[in-house]
Amino acid sequence: MISVEEASARILATFTPVGAETVALAEAAGRISAAPVIARTTQPPADVSAMDGFAVRAEEARDGAALRLIGSAPAGHPFAGSVGAGETVRIFTGSFIPAGADAVLLQEDADAEEGGVRVRETVRPGQHIRRQGQDFAAGEAVIAAGRRLSPRDIGLAAAADHPWLLVHRRPRVAVLATGDEIALPGEPIPPGGIVSSNAHALAAMVAALGGAPSVLPIAADDTEAIGRAADAARGFDLLLTTGGISVGAHDLVQEGLARRGLAVDFWKIAMRPGKPLMFGRLGEMPVLGLPGNPVAAFVCALLFARPALLRLAGLAAAPLPISRAETATALGANDRRFAFLRARLEEDAAGRLVAAAFAIQDSAMQAVLARADALILRPPHAPAVAAGAAVEIVRFDRLGL
Repeated sequence: MISVEEASARILATFTPVGAETVALAEAAGRISAAPVIARTTQPPADVSAMDGFAVRAEEARDGAALRLIGSAPAGHPFAGSVGAGETVRIFTGSFIPAGADAVLLQEDADAEEGGVRVRETVRPGQHIRRQGQDFAAGEAVIAAGRRLSPRDIGLAAAADHPWLLVHRRPRVAVLATGDEIALPGEPIPPGGIVSSNAHALAAMVAALGGAPSVLPIAADDTEAIGRAADAARGFDLLLTTGGISVGAHDLVQEGLARRGLAVDFWKIAMRPGKPLMFGRLGEMPVLGLPGNPVAAFVCALLFARPALLRLAGLAAAPLPISRAETATALGANDRRFAFLRARLEEDAAGRLVAAAFAIQDSAMQAVLARADALILRPPHAPAVAAGAAVEIVRFDRLGL
C-alpha cells in the first residue's frame, strides 16, 4: 500500500489541462478562462458624471453664485459645446463631462432660477466625476487565465466589450459501474442485488466540478464485458470505474482492462475508507478505479478525482480546504491508514465549531454520508484525543459538494 500523499502526487502528475473552445458570453459562467481577457475598450470611455446635477467650473461654483444654464446632456447625448465662464450644463449619471467643466454640482445643491441655477453648496474640483479609465483601460488584462468565471466576471467581460470568451472545454469523464448484483435506478433489481448509486453520485461530482460526465451501462462481472465498456470510453479524458478492483474472485476490472492494454501505476492505498484503489492508463486515457462501497467511492473521488478534474479543467489543483473544529467525543488512536470520519457540525453555546463523528462509520452507509457536513481527518498513527480536542476537518459546503 502507498500513502494518500504519494497516491495524490502520482495521479496529479498525469494530468494536464484540456484544450480550449470559444463560447458565447452568456454560456461562459462557471467555465475556466483559457487566456487572459483583454479589455477592448476603456471604462469609463471619458470623464463622466457620477450623479445627476450640473457640469460646472469649480472655481466659479461657490455658495451663492448664479450660473447661466446653456444646455442639457442626457447620458448618451453629449453636449457639443463647452462650459465657459459663469455657465453650466444640466447632466445626469453617466453623462460625459462637457469641455470646460471640471466638477459636478448636485441637483439637490442647486436652486432653479430664470435661465439658470444658484449654487447652494461650494464645489471642489473633480467632485462627482468618474475619470476616464478609472475602472480599466483598453489593452488591460481584466481577467486572468485559469479563473472560474463568476457572474461578476461575466459582467466585467461584457463591459470590456467581449461577446465571446476562450475557455477550456469541459473535461469528458466516463463513469463505469461494474457488478452482476447492481441495477440502475428504476430498473429491475436482480435476485440478491441492489440499486447502483455510485455512478450517479460520481457523475454529479464530476458535473459539480465543471466536467461533462457520461454514465456508461453497467458492466457485468465478466472480463470481456468490462473490456467492451472500456472500448466505449476511448477518447474520454478520464475513465472512472467503481467496484471490482479488490481481491475477490469476481473483482475483474484490472483483468478486463488489462486485456485492452491497461498499464497499472499502483493499486491499494493506506486509507479508510477506500483501501482498494487503482490508477493506471489505457493508452492515453487515465483510469481511476474506485472501490465499490459508496462512501469509499465518494471519499476516494473527493481526494483523487477532484484534483485531477480541476487540473484537466485548467485550474490549479488546490489541496482540500482544511478547517479546524473541536471533536464532540473522544477519538481513539489511529492505525497506519489515513482515516476519514463522517461527522456533523454544529456551534456550541460559546460559538465554537464542534464536529460530532457518527457512531457507525460503515463505508456502505449512504444516509450517513448524505447527512454528514464534514470529514474528520485522522492521519496515520494519530494519537487518541479527548472530547473537546482540536481536529482537522474538510467541510463539504466549502467544496460545493
